[in-house]
Amino acid sequence: MRLPPFEQVVAEYGPMVLRVCRAVLGPFDTAADDAWSETFLSALRAYPDLDANVNLEAWLVTIAHRRAIDVGRARTRAPVPADVLPERPAPNSDPAGRDPDLWSALAALPTKQRQAVAYHYLAGLPHAEIAALLGNSPAAARRAAADGLKTLRKLYPKDSP
Repeated sequence: MRLPPFEQVVAEYGPMVLRVCRAVLGPFDTAADDAWSETFLSALRAYPDLDANVNLEAWLVTIAHRRAIDVGRARTRAPVPADVLPERPAPNSDPAGRDPDLWSALAALPTKQRQAVAYHYLAGLPHAEIAALLGNSPAAARRAAADGLKTLRKLYPKDSP
């Protein structure tokens, strides 16, 4: 048994593949056309090595399903154009100028608490490394970070203007 020419496979199964792509991506999604094309490009690459006894419809449905998912994922990762870009502070600007209340609250913390909060919550350091920097135990560093965060929440509530 021989496989039919690939053009015949596209003509015969093309509408079914498009229905599968639309079922995965949505009936009015233009990305379904891209998924359809990707399906047949993938199928064309594998077609010469395909077993002659394979169920072509099931094989194409599997490829179409996977390509539609890939196209949908790629679209969610693509940048979205915006009319107006948000303003960003200059990289070398004074951070205290952006939120002076927060910086005032941080300045009010005891030194070890302020450092522990900054090292853990801003720099992402584990408590063992913070302990080495502050010259105390990991438990003391954990406590300083927790106490500092608790005090900071009192001094700088979320709902402040």
